[in-house]
Amino acid sequence: MFAEPIPNVTVALGRDVNLPCVIDNLGTYKVVWIHVGRQMLVSVHRHVVTRISRFSVSSENQKTWLLHIRSVEKQDRGWYMCQVNTNPMISQVGFLEVVVPPNILDSESTSSTVAVRENQNVTLTCKANGHPDPKIKWRREDNQAITVDRRLKATTYDGEQLNLTKITRNEMGAYLCIASNGVPPTVSKRIIVDVEFSPMIFVPNQLVGAPIGTNVTIDCTTEAFPRAISYWMFNDSMKISTEKYNIETEENGYRANMRLTIRNLQPGDFGNYKCISKNSLGETEGSIRLYEFVKPSVPPKATEIKSSANKEGRKSTVSPPLRRTTTIWPAPYTPYYPKRTERPALREYDRPEESSRARSSSGGSIAGSINTSYLQVLVHEIWLRLWCVLFRIKYHEI
Repeated sequence: MFAEPIPNVTVALGRDVNLPCVIDNLGTYKVVWIHVGRQMLVSVHRHVVTRISRFSVSSENQKTWLLHIRSVEKQDRGWYMCQVNTNPMISQVGFLEVVVPPNILDSESTSSTVAVRENQNVTLTCKANGHPDPKIKWRREDNQAITVDRRLKATTYDGEQLNLTKITRNEMGAYLCIASNGVPPTVSKRIIVDVEFSPMIFVPNQLVGAPIGTNVTIDCTTEAFPRAISYWMFNDSMKISTEKYNIETEENGYRANMRLTIRNLQPGDFGNYKCISKNSLGETEGSIRLYEFVKPSVPPKATEIKSSANKEGRKSTVSPPLRRTTTIWPAPYTPYYPKRTERPALREYDRPEESSRARSSSGGSIAGSINTSYLQVLVHEIWLRLWCVLFRIKYHEI
């Protein structure tokens, strides 16, 4: 009788495997191994019948009978039967699963390099075999999102075919087709997609100024694929790196940054410079005008202003504004308030200027008007002094 069932075994292609058949009380009976799917007799007791050298049989204490298969192949997959020639015959079966890691079929997939014009469509195909059937996944090598049908953006895309519609230069790069079925190793294929377009130039600063005798750098950014030939022109001549000029170009994919450094600027260096880029699809140029930038003159030093009346050369000081003299009138003249800070209005005869003008307009001579004005001023002066002395107030001439 069978002591244990034959287990179902899974083995990777090319590995070795053993199928056990455990029997109690075998006695003189014989053990037979058969491949059911191919209807092939493998062995009878310890004798291997098949001509496949990879098969062999061994036993341990007449109880455990092992079927050995070396370097398993795909056709080894299937049901295996262990029989005992009793009457009636007894048997049991076990399944051998042979798994095959994925393998990408290059002959049925897109080539490693694809070229397409910008704004056109392209389809990438990747096919693989294996057991179980592998699944195909796409992603970009730079981990950027994949644009599918111009509506969907995803980091990965599943399927044997990847459709890129109206492709742009930003989608240029390497795409990875990854096939996996749970059986290591996972395999992948790298497909480079080149998007072709005519050159384009971007000029950050179209007007640059610099003084004579200095160094100045102008630059242009170009985009083109296939790779473009780029150079600088000035006065209908191509510029190359010399002691006067230094040319640098930094490339990053389809984009390149051009720099032109002009040393020790002279009057003849000012004018229009052109950066030109051309490839098999077209040609374009950018223009930069270099003009002379005049340095500002040195501002005059601050000088100390001295008064012309100060002969000793000392700093002139501004006199503080004159304070208006306030006269305090005595109480007898202000019955309603003990002190008053207003000066009484001058009477007609107290205003010498107005009296002088009035007399002059009446037809008097100029000399008489001057004498009369002088006498009035003198009288007015005496009257004011007497007034101040009378009320003990210091006089200030205004």
